[in-house]
Amino acid sequence: MAPAMKIVFGLLTFVTVGMIIGALSQLAFIRKLEQDSYGTESLPYRSLRGLESNAHLQLPRGIPYWNNDKEAQILRLGYVKPQVLSWSPRIILLHNFLSPEECDYLRAIALPRLQISTVVDTKTGKGIKSDVRTSSGMFLTPEERKYPMVHAIEKRISVYSQVPIENGELMQVLRYEKNQYYKPHHDYFADTFNLKRGGQRIATMLMYLSDNVEGGETYFPNIGSGQCSCGGKTVEGLSVKPTKGNAVLFWSMGLDGQSDPLSVHGGCEVLAGEKWSATKWMRQKAHQ
Repeated sequence: MAPAMKIVFGLLTFVTVGMIIGALSQLAFIRKLEQDSYGTESLPYRSLRGLESNAHLQLPRGIPYWNNDKEAQILRLGYVKPQVLSWSPRIILLHNFLSPEECDYLRAIALPRLQISTVVDTKTGKGIKSDVRTSSGMFLTPEERKYPMVHAIEKRISVYSQVPIENGELMQVLRYEKNQYYKPHHDYFADTFNLKRGGQRIATMLMYLSDNVEGGETYFPNIGSGQCSCGGKTVEGLSVKPTKGNAVLFWSMGLDGQSDPLSVHGGCEVLAGEKWSATKWMRQKAHQ
């Protein structure tokens, strides 16, 4: 075997082993959470910049040594309830991942700066407008990433996904109004431009920020053989209803280190109300 081939083979082996270890760690973490079932109590949690309020996060009740545990507060231990929806690709629904106050906080930050959403151009890697995606959105800034409430959410995402914080892109907040949608697509890149800035996207955390939405499901058309609801229609595949505070963690890359076409997903048409969401894309390496 040529030296160059040995190097490539070694790197692929390293990446594959690393992903398998990460997946096993995540599985153990999720199973531990699934076994826990506690009541909750509120403790104060402050934010920044004029949005400071009587916001609260939820902590487990009846576990004395957690009462003053900041890590438990940040991770919402005993309150977040994971539900595995699929193993191929990995899709986990995290009930109560965000508190109502965190949802409102992200919406308040985003509202004044919403712009028409774009999609990634496969030739240039830049954002372009497209009828594939009809929402409006914005990205949090690196400075906002340091805000206590945003930092807590990012740390929580890192722990539940088992992906380092520095591998995450800036969080995006989106609003879908009536009749708006996002056609099925994959989150991994097909261009080389974006791969230079942290490697391939391996996982996505999609967090729902609003309630009372009709339609607007997150739809995975290539999963399972059952039927589900999507924008008022019955279709083949799997869908997740947008419920305030819940989050969907799914993986765009398989354990073999290859992009997974089964991770194709879309945002179904909103029939009534407004669907707000926040998205965190995670890369193979630190995102630049």
